[in-house]
Formats: sequence, structure tokens, C-alpha cells
Amino acid sequence: MAPFRILIINPNTTQSMTDGLKPLVESLAYQDTTYTYFTAPTGPRSINNATDVLTSAEHCLPALEPLLASHDGFLVACYSQHPLVLRLKHACGGKKPVVGIFEASITAAMHLASSIKGEEQFGIVSTGKVWEGLLTEGVESMLGATNGGFAGVETTGLDATELHDVPQEEVRRRIKEAVGRLARRGDGSLTVVVLGCAGMAGMDEWVREEVESRVRVVDGVKAGVGVLQGLCRGGF
Repeated sequence: MAPFRILIINPNTTQSMTDGLKPLVESLAYQDTTYTYFTAPTGPRSINNATDVLTSAEHCLPALEPLLASHDGFLVACYSQHPLVLRLKHACGGKKPVVGIFEASITAAMHLASSIKGEEQFGIVSTGKVWEGLLTEGVESMLGATNGGFAGVETTGLDATELHDVPQEEVRRRIKEAVGRLARRGDGSLTVVVLGCAGMAGMDEWVREEVESRVRVVDGVKAGVGVLQGLCRGGF
């Protein structure tokens, strides 16, 4: 069987962020898979708001179109309802799977936190405060505004590039504080924490330092690769 060819797309221009995804993806050790990594050639260095999301899509799409034929699946590694997901689906004629890490992570969180009585909840830890509203809107558009399984979004006040540029002890402190606020929101019912930024790859241990071991951590990049693997291998 020929290897599946998956393109991991970082829609900002920060190469170090793309490089940070590689060990995480490779650690999943899926067989018969070749990964290629794409960094936006122009556009925002860090995607920090809704305008950056739209701008990054405009910059990336022309550079991605020549790569579509040589890949079997695509992962958009920006934690948002990124328009590249839909645009790439259209560009592929709906014949190849395109997955966003936001959508993949929420699907995973719902499976992990689901319960008949709704006493289990998931929440998101993200970067700048603007994402509290944007990601809440995104979850509501996927699951409905009255979904009781969603505890909400807490943020660190750092943007995606600052997660790596700021001293790591400061980043660790801010992530743990955000997780603590999220746990208090859940009033003991929080069972899943989602890392709400591709730049948080590998920072799941800091979440676990703050909460009990029963809380599971979902990394959107891992979730997205897993979804793509299933779609490719299933022939969907």
C-alpha cells in the first residue's frame, strides 16, 4: 500500500511554529504515512483575531492550490473556524478530506466528556482574550448555544508566537492559571481540557500539573491527524 500523503498547514508565517508541530505529529507513529509541512509564505506572523484568520486564508490559498494533487489529506493547524478548511474542500472538489484542528478537538472532547446526565464538561484554554468570544461562538455553532457540556474558554493573555518567545516558566504559570480558572468554572465537573492553540503543542503536561489526573487533555493537532488518518484509511 502506498503511503498516505498528508499536508500539515500552518497558516501563519512563523516557521518555528511549524517546526514545533513536527515532533508531535511524528510521535503518533502512524504507519504508511508521509507528512509534509506548509508555512504561509506571507501574511500574519501570528493569528491573533478574526481579521488575521481571514487574511491568512487569502495569503495561503494561492500557494496551497498547486499542492492539492500531490496529497491525500489536509490539516489546517490554526485553532479557529478557519475559512481554509471550507475553501480547500471546494478546491479539491470535495474528493479529499480537509480537517481543521478546532473542529477535530471539539469532536474529540465531546466523545471524552459525554455522559447521559450531562454532568461532565470540557473547556478550552487559549491565547489572547479575543478568543474567549470567538471560540465560544465556534463551539456554539457546532454544538448549539444551550449545550451544557461546555464549560467555556479561559485565556493566557499571550499570543501564539509569545508562547515560545516569552520565558517558558512564565508561559507555564499563565497556562496553569487559565486552567485553574476553567476548573473553577466547571465546579468539579470539568473532565476534558482542550489546548486552544497549535502553538501549545507539547504543553499538555502543564495542564495536568494544575488539575487532577482524571482530567484528560486534548491537543487539536493530534486530534486532527487522527481524524485524517481515519478518513484516509477508510477511503472516505
